[in-house]
Amino acid sequence: MGLVSVFWEILKKPTIGDVVRELLIFIAPLWVAVIVGVLVGWAWKPKWANIGREMFMDCSGSKNSAPAESSESSSSGFGSLPSLNLIKFQLSSAISWISDDGPQKDSFFLSPTLHSNCSSSQNEKEKLGFLTDDDLEHLYKLVEEKDGGPAWIHMMDKSTPTMGYQAWQRDLEIGPTQYRSRTVFDDATPEMVRDFFWDDEFRSKLKWDEMLLSAETLESSPTDGTMMVQWVRKFPFFCSDREYLIGRRIWSCGRTYYCVTKGVPYPSIPRKTKPRRVDLYYSSWCIRAAESRKGDGQLTACEVLLFHHENMGIPWEIAKLGVKLGMWGTVRKIDPGLRAYQTERASGAPLSHSASMAQINTKVTQDYLRSLESNSNDSSELETHNSSEKPGKNNIPKLVVVGGAIAVACILDRGLLTKAVIFGVARRFAKIGRRL
Repeated sequence: MGLVSVFWEILKKPTIGDVVRELLIFIAPLWVAVIVGVLVGWAWKPKWANIGREMFMDCSGSKNSAPAESSESSSSGFGSLPSLNLIKFQLSSAISWISDDGPQKDSFFLSPTLHSNCSSSQNEKEKLGFLTDDDLEHLYKLVEEKDGGPAWIHMMDKSTPTMGYQAWQRDLEIGPTQYRSRTVFDDATPEMVRDFFWDDEFRSKLKWDEMLLSAETLESSPTDGTMMVQWVRKFPFFCSDREYLIGRRIWSCGRTYYCVTKGVPYPSIPRKTKPRRVDLYYSSWCIRAAESRKGDGQLTACEVLLFHHENMGIPWEIAKLGVKLGMWGTVRKIDPGLRAYQTERASGAPLSHSASMAQINTKVTQDYLRSLESNSNDSSELETHNSSEKPGKNNIPKLVVVGGAIAVACILDRGLLTKAVIFGVARRFAKIGRRL
């Protein structure tokens, strides 16, 4: 009401000149925020424009043990301010998303954990050596909540008659939002669910995953089941489609399956203007038997713990909003797809190549998995509140983000939809600022 009353007092001025003058004075702080956002963002451009190039130099030459830290420390005196580095990457992704028609450059952020297999020989990558026990260790620590990351924040709890679903999210200092989900399928075995998620041929045929336009197996290893696949996924009309080059492999401990899929470099597939390639991609599952939701004590259900994040090339706040709005609509289509897959398998239909590869696993023991915990950090905890904002966070960088977003929207305008979404993000930050 205070804002409305101020505007009303301005409009009651006797002349148009007085009204214009008062309005200019009123919006001056906003323009200061815009200017600060633009200046701060452009001041860093020479550094974060070369992040991808530096990382690829590390892969082709000497191995960099801490790529993220070296990038931050070279940011012209801002290396000690993680909040400002976060803004730097958000502005970078916003600009690349708005110029979506052009080819995506190799300026993505490489997580040391997810891309820990850089070697001096790119040929080794194409010999299916890009997934190692380090990837199993990382997934295992995520499952046991001992990866040392920030707390997971509860965001969703849904169910159908034959499926239960819960989801959490968390934000790191740098990088896209990470998601964790727990899905329980009634009357399903871990082996059936494992094959179902791996079966690209069935996924394309039934189209239970409506975003998948095409899937092709590039390489596969009959020794350990490692696969290299190429996906093309459909994105909303204001974005170009996305290409994924995914390495995947399964480790098994009894009837518990650790399924790792992540984006990996694959030089023999050239980068194209369209579809645009997604470089930073991680989507991995732990699949195991679980007690039925009927409460009868029988292990007739299957529990799937999924950990997922990716840099889709759109601003992370906008991507987070899209995930929140579309998550349940996508997830609830999985259960009918699984039931159709169970029916097809029961009819004696032959296994597809992908499903056959899902049955080739690297076996590990429980003692080996427990030994991985010796290197673990303090465990992260699950939080049940729904706000993704951390208390005590500095709000000044948020003002810079708002100013930069508004400047980008006005200077690089691609239509009302772009402006509406970006201004929506600005309004969200403004509400948070008022609450704090």
